[in-house]
Amino acid sequence: MMMSDTHEISSSRLHATIRAQGGELVALSNEDGPALWHGGPEWPRHSPVLFPIVGRLTDDTLIHEGQSYRLTQHGFARDSLFSWVERSADRAVLELRDSAETLAHYPFRFVLRMIYAVTDDTLSVTTQVSNPAETTLICGVGAHPAFLWPLAEGIAKEAHRLTFPQAEPGPGLSVDGGLLGSAIPLPFEGTELPLAEGLFANDAIVIANVANRSVRFAASDEAGRERRALTVSWEGYKDLGIWSKPTGAPFLCIEPWYSMASPAGWQGEFAAKPGILTRAPGESRDFTWRVTL
Repeated sequence: MMMSDTHEISSSRLHATIRAQGGELVALSNEDGPALWHGGPEWPRHSPVLFPIVGRLTDDTLIHEGQSYRLTQHGFARDSLFSWVERSADRAVLELRDSAETLAHYPFRFVLRMIYAVTDDTLSVTTQVSNPAETTLICGVGAHPAFLWPLAEGIAKEAHRLTFPQAEPGPGLSVDGGLLGSAIPLPFEGTELPLAEGLFANDAIVIANVANRSVRFAASDEAGRERRALTVSWEGYKDLGIWSKPTGAPFLCIEPWYSMASPAGWQGEFAAKPGILTRAPGESRDFTWRVTL
């Protein structure tokens, strides 16, 4: 009997839906309604899994031991069919392994698990990367959840803010054609990042080696009263991207990463890519992000 493509998990306060296609979280809600972007013509995804790269490689080309492989933006996991490992009322585990198809684009063996769990008002999402081979695994790992923006009905986009526990020293990195550009000042006001569509006119805000491990996304009404908020936190990741469509769209992506796009003009061996992750034979590593509504 064929297993369903989707599985729902719930706590007393949260409800989430996970899909085998892409191993992706596709819905998240609480008593105040949906919090995750539902997908649409502006952007068809919800919370794609970024693996085995984050961002783009120069010329969409991975070079390993002198051989070239075509690997497009954010890698193939987000478009791959994962297998169900575990499905219960409050937890789901999915898995993707290397195959002849992946090895044609990415010459490394791997086991990639996505572990989703809900407890009270928090969803945790763990990406577990394991190396089953006798050679070093080289990769990048990233989360890409898109939250509704506006987060509450009737609240202007400009009435939202991102607040970090501490100020980010910066600088940020610009994005040029999907590749990392020059260093730029971060548009912070103390610990807050005011939000407006124009903030993304030149693509994402990229913070390498982010100092914080959480951020609060909040919507306030005209009187300054907070109408709705969520907190995203992360462990294991070292970089952060914040993105929405430069042309405007009703979502905001808060993206913990380990690794980033190639610097503009850089082209070399994948193992020498700045910020890349390596795992020795038999090693694994967990990367976790959480959202609390």
